[in-house]
Amino acid sequence: MNERETWSSRIGFVLSCVGAAIGLGNIWLFPWRLGAYGGAAFLIPYLFFVITLGSTGLMEEFAFGRERKAGAIQAFKEVYAERGIDWGDKLGVIPVLGVTGVFVFYAIVVGWILKYFVLALQGQFAVIDKLPAYFGSFAGTPKTIIWHLLAIIITILVLRLGVKDGIERINKVMMPTLFVILFILLLRSLTLPGALEGIKFLLVPEWSKLANPKTWIMALGQAFFTVSLGGAAMLVYGSYLDEDADIPASALQTVIFNTTASFLAAFVIIPAVFAFGLDPKAGPPLLFITLPNIFKQMPGGYIFSVLFFLSIIFAALSSTMNLMEVPVEALMQRLKISRKKSVILVGGLTFAVGLPLDLSMKLFGHFADFVTIYLIPIGAVMAAVTYFWVYDITKARQAINQGSDNPLGTWWEPFAKYVFTIVAGVVLILGIIFGGIG
Repeated sequence: MNERETWSSRIGFVLSCVGAAIGLGNIWLFPWRLGAYGGAAFLIPYLFFVITLGSTGLMEEFAFGRERKAGAIQAFKEVYAERGIDWGDKLGVIPVLGVTGVFVFYAIVVGWILKYFVLALQGQFAVIDKLPAYFGSFAGTPKTIIWHLLAIIITILVLRLGVKDGIERINKVMMPTLFVILFILLLRSLTLPGALEGIKFLLVPEWSKLANPKTWIMALGQAFFTVSLGGAAMLVYGSYLDEDADIPASALQTVIFNTTASFLAAFVIIPAVFAFGLDPKAGPPLLFITLPNIFKQMPGGYIFSVLFFLSIIFAALSSTMNLMEVPVEALMQRLKISRKKSVILVGGLTFAVGLPLDLSMKLFGHFADFVTIYLIPIGAVMAAVTYFWVYDITKARQAINQGSDNPLGTWWEPFAKYVFTIVAGVVLILGIIFGGIG
C-alpha cells in the first residue's frame, strides 16, 4: 500500500466537504420545507440544529477519521480493540454499507440529471408537450441505464486520480462555479413577474408553525442530513487531513457554505415556481417536471435551463465522489489493493446492484427508503457512540482541538456525549415513524 493520501490545502478540504454536503436535498427538499413549515419561522429551529448538531457531527467524523487515518471499518476496529472487543470492524461495516447504498441509488438520479442537462442543451424543453409524461416514460425504464452508467464512469474517472489530484482539484473548480451559477439564476428568478409571492412563501414567518412539533422534527431532519452525517462519508474525508488542520473551523465553514447553497437554491426555485403558478412541492417532480415547465415558458429559458442543470450536475457529482470514496477506501484498506483497482471494482459492483432499480421506480423507492431511513441514521448513531462513548469523550475533544485556533472547552463534552448522541438516536426513531425526515 502507498502512503496515505492527504489534502493539499485547507480550502481544498473544505470545498470538498461542501461539495459532499451540497446535494439534491438542498435543491428539492430545503426550499419546499422552508416555505411549507413557516418561512422565516422555520429558520429558527433549522439554524439552531444545523449550527449546534450539524457542526458537532462533522467535528466527530473529521476527527475520528484523522486520528485513525482510516475509514469507518478500520477506525471502528481499532477503537473497539482498545477495549478488548474484537468485532468492531463488523460494526464499522454498517455505516459503510449505508453510504454505499446511497451511492447506488444516487448514481441513478445523477444519470437522470445528465439526461436532462443534454435535453437542456438541445433545447428540448421547448418542444416536449407533456413533461410529466416524458419523465414517466424515462425514469424506471431501460432508457436510464446508459445515463446511470455514465454517472458512474464520470465518478470513477475522478476517483482514479486520487484525493488531491481528483476529488480536491475538481471541487476547487465545481464549488465556486456552482455558487456563481446559482447567483446568476437568483438574479433572474427574483426579477420574474409574480416572484414576490414566492419570496413571501419563503420569508413571511408563520409563527404558529413553531407550535407544531412536525416543524421542529423536519428542521431537525434537514439539519442532520444536510451535512451528510452517517458515520462514514465525512469520516473518510477526515482521514486524509493533516494533524494541523483546524477541525472546528472547517466544520463550521462546511455548515455555513452548505446553508448558503440551500438558501440560494430556495430563492432561485420558489419565486420562479410562483411566478408561473406551478406547484412548489418537493422531490423529483420539482426538478424534472416543474422547473423544465418554467424554462419552457421563461424568456431566455434556454440559457437558464442549461445553467441550472449544469449547477445541479456539479452539486450531484461532488456528492457521488464522496459517497463512492467510502467503499473505495474500505476495499483499499481491507484488501490491500490499489486505488485504481478498488475504484473499478466498486464502480462495477454498484452499477450491477443498481440495475434493477433502473427498471422499477417502486423498487427504487423501497431501496432508497431502507437505506436513508434505517442504515444511514444507524451509522450516525454508531459513530457517535463509538467515538464519544467507547473511545472517550475527553480524548475525542482533545483530538478535535488538535490544530484548532479556538479549541473547544470542557463544556462541550456533555453536549456531544449526551445531547448529540441522544438526538442522533431520536432522528433514527422519528425517521422510522414519519417514513423519513431527511
